[in-house]
Amino acid sequence: MIESLLVANRGEIARRVIRTARRLGIRAVAVHSEADADLPFVTEADEAVCVGPANPALSYRNVEAILDAARSTGAQAIHPGYGFLSENADFARTVEGAGLIWVGPGADAITAMGDKINARNLMAAAGVPVAPGTTEPAADLDAAVAAATEIGYPVMVKAAAGGGGMGMGVAADEAALRTEYDKVRAFAERMFGDGSVLIERYFPRVRHVEVQILGLADGRVVALGERECSVQRRNQKLVEESPSPAVSPELRERFLAAAVRAGEAVDYRNAGTVECLLDPSTQEFFFLEMNTRLQVEHPVTEYVYGVDLVEEQLRVASGLAPTFDPDALTPRGHAIELRINAEDPKRFLPGPGAITTWNEPSGAGVRVDSGYVAGNTVTPFYDSLLAKLIVSGATRQEAVERARAAVAQFEIVGPKCNLPFFAELLENPEFLSGDYDTGIVGRMR
Repeated sequence: MIESLLVANRGEIARRVIRTARRLGIRAVAVHSEADADLPFVTEADEAVCVGPANPALSYRNVEAILDAARSTGAQAIHPGYGFLSENADFARTVEGAGLIWVGPGADAITAMGDKINARNLMAAAGVPVAPGTTEPAADLDAAVAAATEIGYPVMVKAAAGGGGMGMGVAADEAALRTEYDKVRAFAERMFGDGSVLIERYFPRVRHVEVQILGLADGRVVALGERECSVQRRNQKLVEESPSPAVSPELRERFLAAAVRAGEAVDYRNAGTVECLLDPSTQEFFFLEMNTRLQVEHPVTEYVYGVDLVEEQLRVASGLAPTFDPDALTPRGHAIELRINAEDPKRFLPGPGAITTWNEPSGAGVRVDSGYVAGNTVTPFYDSLLAKLIVSGATRQEAVERARAAVAQFEIVGPKCNLPFFAELLENPEFLSGDYDTGIVGRMR
């Protein structure tokens, strides 16, 4: 097993990885920006190194500073968390080139799945269903219009190098496409350094369902169930649950088999997620993208399958067998995750500030993965995620009831917070029925 680990991230995910590392007797090293010096993940690590100012490009994305921190602390491995450098193939190669262990999939798999068009084509060749769309970037606006005409409106305009719900627009007709194409292309060039754009079919009523996969050290790829991620704002997730209330046993079997094929197609190792769109009217699903890292919502899978996914990541990276029997994976109960963000609960606009009160809920089936405590300040430099509230129960109804109670108990004073939105959602008839889609937040607003 790895003996010392540098966590190249911040906030709740850094704290989460450090927690498992310390349980396993692994020395944990944190890196942090000047703005994050007082956050819990810094003090909970065995050692911490400041890698630069608040600007992520000069700290959490500063490859040389992170490698210098690993060398100076004697770290044996690097866990990238999510975001920042987690899906940067060049960083993965650099880490391994420096003689360190990369706790994630191989750089070739990251590269293969990082480009949305290449990923679509690979998945189609592997027999994974893909939505109608372009098989190469739309070279210009005329090519985009021609592709949309062939596919049929409405269409989704997507940055080929994008992810996390960023760099996407919907066009209902040619006039809208002309606007969205230029907008997405400019955004993609600015954010990802790659202006390539793809066009694919847009489904007005759709569910977002993903499958957790784990590529084992012996070469096998296993699937640990699905997660429902349809409660979203601006194409970014707010709530995840497992199992999905929309997935029947027969559909689940097809989902998991397709996800395993996706992982096998790129010789996948370590944790990853195959994201799909599900048309509830036809029960057809289509490959959306593959996230080559640990997901924000991984705790719901941990509850339902009784595994610690960070520990499994570390075991794969160490060349060890998993703690579970891959041939006897059995889900139990239901779990729901709520993303507690520093944003107003109506328009979801960021609202940073100093935290004067922070009281977390507790009790049976309640877990909080948080990045802050009272006295910390939420700055505008990073993602607005404050904490993840995860609840579990024997049934979905029990999980919802525990979520209601936990939201009522959770007290955060200082920055804006979206807890009131979750209190509203957990009484919403559409959500309670389980028959909802990605438009549910818009209908609530």
